Amino acid sequence: MPPPSDLDRLVRPRPVPGLLVAAERHLRIGAPADLADAVTRSHLDDGRCVGWYGPSAPGWRVAIDAERADAPVPPALARRFGAQDFWARWTRAECCCKLTDVPMAVWWRRHGLGPPADGSAVWRTLAVADLVITVGFAPTLPPRDLALSDAESRLTRLSSGQ
Repeated sequence: MPPPSDLDRLVRPRPVPGLLVAAERHLRIGAPADLADAVTRSHLDDGRCVGWYGPSAPGWRVAIDAERADAPVPPALARRFGAQDFWARWTRAECCCKLTDVPMAVWWRRHGLGPPADGSAVWRTLAVADLVITVGFAPTLPPRDLALSDAESRLTRLSSGQ
C-alpha cells in the first residue's frame, strides 16, 4: 500500500492510480541486457537495472528512478537538501525531471527535491529489496506542430537580421 502522502496525490483519471497501487508487480530488477524490453528503465551504480513492465496508460507518460537505499548521500547534496529521506525525495525529483524533460540542475532551482506545485505528476515511492524506487506518471503533452506559420517564419527571419 502506498504511503498516505502518495495516495493523496492520486487525483488523475484511471488507469494510473491502479498502476501505482500495483507498482511492485510491474517492476523487475536485473542486468540491463535482460531488461532491454522494459517500457522504461533506471540504471543503478552497482550495474543492476530496474525496468517497468506495466501496461500502457493512454494519455500518460511513465518514468522510474531507483537508487540503492543504503547508498551514502553525497555530502554536498546532504548539506543542500538534508539527508532525511533523501533517496525517496531524489527518486521522485528524478522521475519528475524525466517526465518533463527538465535537467536535474534546473529542477533544483525551481523545486528543490520537491514535486511540481501544479500537481500534474502522480507517483509512488516504494522500497523493493535493497532499493528505493519511484514510479511516476504525467499527462502526455500534446504534440507541437513543428511546421512554422508564415508569421512565425517571418518573425524568425527578422529577429535574426535576415
